Amino acid sequence: MAEKIQAIRGMNDILPDTSHQWLFFEHTVREWLKDYGYKNIRTPIVEDTRLFVRSIGEATDIVEKEMYTFTDSLNGDSLTLRPEGTASCLRAALQHNLLYKQTQRLWYIGPMFRHERPQKGRYRQFHQIGAEALGFSGPDVDAEIVIMLADLWQRLGLTPYLQLQINTLGSSEERAAHRQALIAYLEQHQEALDEDGKRRLYTNPLRVLDSKTPSMQAICEQAPRLLDYLGDASRQHYDEWRQMISDANIPYVENPRLVRGLDYYNLSVFEWVTQELGAQGTVCGGGRYDGLIEQLGGQSIPAVGFAMGVERLMLLLGEKNLLPAADVPDWFVIHQGEGTARYALRVAQQLRQAGLRVVQHMGEASFKSQMKKADASGAYGAVIIGANEVAEHNVVLKPLHGGLPQQTAAFAEVATAARTLLQQIQAQKETD
Repeated sequence: MAEKIQAIRGMNDILPDTSHQWLFFEHTVREWLKDYGYKNIRTPIVEDTRLFVRSIGEATDIVEKEMYTFTDSLNGDSLTLRPEGTASCLRAALQHNLLYKQTQRLWYIGPMFRHERPQKGRYRQFHQIGAEALGFSGPDVDAEIVIMLADLWQRLGLTPYLQLQINTLGSSEERAAHRQALIAYLEQHQEALDEDGKRRLYTNPLRVLDSKTPSMQAICEQAPRLLDYLGDASRQHYDEWRQMISDANIPYVENPRLVRGLDYYNLSVFEWVTQELGAQGTVCGGGRYDGLIEQLGGQSIPAVGFAMGVERLMLLLGEKNLLPAADVPDWFVIHQGEGTARYALRVAQQLRQAGLRVVQHMGEASFKSQMKKADASGAYGAVIIGANEVAEHNVVLKPLHGGLPQQTAAFAEVATAARTLLQQIQAQKETD
């Protein structure tokens, strides 16, 4: 027997017993984004490596250690499986002139890829849903994004389990001044830095402040704060953003150590975090990135967006029993005898055209065997067809829940009878 081939570790199958929960989540998100005027964009999972080097930054962990990069055997180009969605979204917007004299509200969904050690809520292939508001410069759209995310958590029942943390990264000039002061400060404590801190000291010192190493917490707490280097315009943007969030009655915590792992962010940054998932506490993060579009070859266009980790949100929804039970059919059609399979096909299709969910047994089997399958399917009732039903042009409708009696319905009336009986079965089941 040939050896079974397994999925790559950290790249998981989504099986039928949970896929309906993913569909529920995705449907909720799609309807929510539609309510705020966002339009879907779909991009390839493979991009020119230069797109991510230019946007994310060569000195980031993603580019240095985590990207799946390979050489195209056809032409020698360096290609990369996308590690995040913003760069691809903006590349498409620029390539197809979506930003010419207009603003855009875009959203995406799909798999992303990072080469890292798989653990709970963190995988090599993971799924993100993100949105980008392009061409808007004021703090009002930053606030709207926070408000709309708070709305989503309310729709999903997650509000009690999430905390909003906010910060500002100022402008590139302000960050440069702060960076110089931060490097000088960290150099004084270089012996106490962990390996990541030492590696990031000169390439990405802001990320040193995001360290979770206990021995470094005091050093990070006393480090120069970016807030102290902000100019008037950045402070005004931050103050107005905070006020709009407060006006919407959304509680938040200011976290001066909140930074983004990607180089392109400026001004407003935020994360929604939870204490319910252990170390993997961030389920959604985002902020403003006014310089990125210009870095990718476009004009200077302001932009703000967010991305949420679907796996982590699904874990949280599952932990709190907020995911729906498995979908079940309304009716399971069983049949036995000559000519019953053809008749059953006609009956099943008539029921489906009436808006009912129907599964039909295929092939030959005894009535007893088929009834076991009907029970196992979770269907509310069984449609039973034998030689007599074919001859008399009717069916038997048998409730599988609630103890109601079975009834016979003529072929022409089967949809109406099945719908009425289904309502009775569902009502009886709720009272049991």
